[in-house]
Amino acid sequence: MRKLRIGIIGAGGIAQSRHIPVLLKLSDNASITAVCDVNEETAKMAAEKFGISKAYTDYKDLLRETDAVVICTPNKFHAEITAAAMEAGLHVLCEKPMAMTAEECRNMIEARDKSGKILAIAYHYRFMKEAQAAKKLIAENEIGLPFAVRARAMRRRKVPGWGVFTNKELQGGGSLIDYGCHLLDLSLWLLGNPAETEVSGTAYNTLSKMTEQVNLWGSFDHQSFNVDDHVTAYIKFANGASLLFETSWSANIERDDESLSLSGQYGGIDLFPFRLNQSKHGMLLNTHSEWLPGEDDYALMQARNFINSCLGREEFIVKAEEALQTTRIIDAIYKSSEMGRREIF
Repeated sequence: MRKLRIGIIGAGGIAQSRHIPVLLKLSDNASITAVCDVNEETAKMAAEKFGISKAYTDYKDLLRETDAVVICTPNKFHAEITAAAMEAGLHVLCEKPMAMTAEECRNMIEARDKSGKILAIAYHYRFMKEAQAAKKLIAENEIGLPFAVRARAMRRRKVPGWGVFTNKELQGGGSLIDYGCHLLDLSLWLLGNPAETEVSGTAYNTLSKMTEQVNLWGSFDHQSFNVDDHVTAYIKFANGASLLFETSWSANIERDDESLSLSGQYGGIDLFPFRLNQSKHGMLLNTHSEWLPGEDDYALMQARNFINSCLGREEFIVKAEEALQTTRIIDAIYKSSEMGRREIF
C-alpha cells in the first residue's frame, strides 16, 4: 500500500515540536516528503533536523509532490493556503484557529466542497482521553442533556514572547484566538454544537500594557501590544444551554487553570481531573476515574486520525463546520467587546 505523502507548510515551533515528530512515528502509513517556510534558513534547518529530503520557501512548489499538507503558518495565511491546496487536489490539516474570520472559514469549506478532499482543523483537545471519556458518557446519557458549561483557559503571566503571537495583523487576536479557542471548541463539541443565539464578551489588554512586566514566556513590547490578553464571555444556545467562558495569557491568579465542567439533568462532569458527579439512590456520588482508555499523546492521536481519514478508514473528529462555529463565536466575542453590546444571531 502506498504511503500518504505529507508536506509541512510553516516550519516553526508548532511544526517542529508537534506535527513533524508525531508524523514520523506513523511512518508505516505516511511519509513527510517536503517542508516549506518563507524563511529559507528555518525550512532547511527543519529538513536537516528531521531527515526530510526537500525544503522550499514557496508553498506552491510543495503542492506538486504531496497528497496532503499540514498548515502551521500564522493565522492570516490559513485560508489562502487551504484554498490553493484544495485546488491542487490535496487533503489539509490546518492548525487552529481555522482562520482569521468566519468568512474566511466559509471560503475554506467552499474550496473543500469543490475538491472533495478532507479538511481537518487541529483542535487537538478533542483527542484528550478526558474529552473522549466525557463525550462517551454524554452519548450514553449518564448526565442527561448538558445545559450549563463552565470553561476556563487561564495562564499566569505567560504571554508568548516569541513568534508572531502578539501580532494582530498576522494572528487576528491574542489569548482568545490563540489559546482560549481550544476550550471554547471543546465546550461546543461536548454540547453537541448547538446553534448559538447570543454572545456577550469583553476583551482586555490592560495587564500587558503596564510598564513593568513579569512574564514567564519571554519578553514583548508593552507599548505596541494591541491584542487581547484576557477575555470573558457568556454564550447562549438555541437548545437552552449556556456557556460561561474565560481565558487569559496573563491573569493574576495563583496558578494556571485549565478547567471544563458540564452540568446536566442527571449529573455533571469535570474534565481536568476527570470526575462524574451524580445524585442517585438518595445519595450524592462522585466517581473518579482510575483509568481512561486512549493515549496520553493526543497529538499522535490527531495525526493518526487525519491519516486514516485521508486513506478512507475513518472520519476526522474535528469537522470544518464545527471549527467554523468556534471562529464565528470568536468573531462575536470580539465584536461584542468592541461595540459594547451583545451579539444576537
